[in-house]
Amino acid sequence: MAAKDAPPRWDRKMQQRLARGEAAALGELYDRFASLVHGLAHRVLGDERAADGITREVFVHVWENPESYDPKQGPLRTWVATLTHRLAVQRLRATETAALALAGGGTTEELESKVRSASVAARADYIVTAMPTPLRAALELAYFQRRDYRQAAADLGVTEDEARRRLRLGLQLLSTAHDAGPSGAPPGFGGAR
Repeated sequence: MAAKDAPPRWDRKMQQRLARGEAAALGELYDRFASLVHGLAHRVLGDERAADGITREVFVHVWENPESYDPKQGPLRTWVATLTHRLAVQRLRATETAALALAGGGTTEELESKVRSASVAARADYIVTAMPTPLRAALELAYFQRRDYRQAAADLGVTEDEARRRLRLGLQLLSTAHDAGPSGAPPGFGGAR
C-alpha cells in the first residue's frame, strides 16, 4: 500500500458492501480468505474442529460488525488475520486454562509459553503466505529442497546475487515472527487479547 490513507479499492468496496448487508459480499470474502482464516486458526489451536469453529466465528463477526474494519488502518486481509489470531488465542487460553484446572497440573507460565509458541507459528505462516512469490520460491527451495543460493539461482533462473538477496529478504521477513508484543501477539496481528 502506497500510503496508509489510501487502502486498496477492493478493501473499501468490500467493507461498504458488507455494511449494506450484501450476502454476496460475504461469499466473496469467504472465498478469498477462508483458507487463510482456517489455516491460522488451525496453526494456533492444532485442532480441525476448533479451527472450523473459529472460521465460523470470524465470518459471523465480519458479517455482524463490518464497521469494525477501518480501511485506513490497513488491508482487509491483515484485519481478518488479526481477528482470527485474537479469537484463536482466546479459545486456546480458555481450553488450556480449563484443562489445567481439570488436571490440576501445569502452570500459567506453561500456558503462556504454549500461547506464545502458537502465535509465533501462526505469524510465520502468515508471513510466508503474504510474502512476494519470488521470495517465497527462494525460501521453499532452500528449506524444503535443501538448495544453497547457487542451486536456488539455477533453479529460479536468476543470478546468484539475486538468489542471495531473495533468501536474505525472505529470512528477514520470517525472522519478524519472533518479535512478539507484550502479550505474546505477533506484530501486525493486533495483540493476543
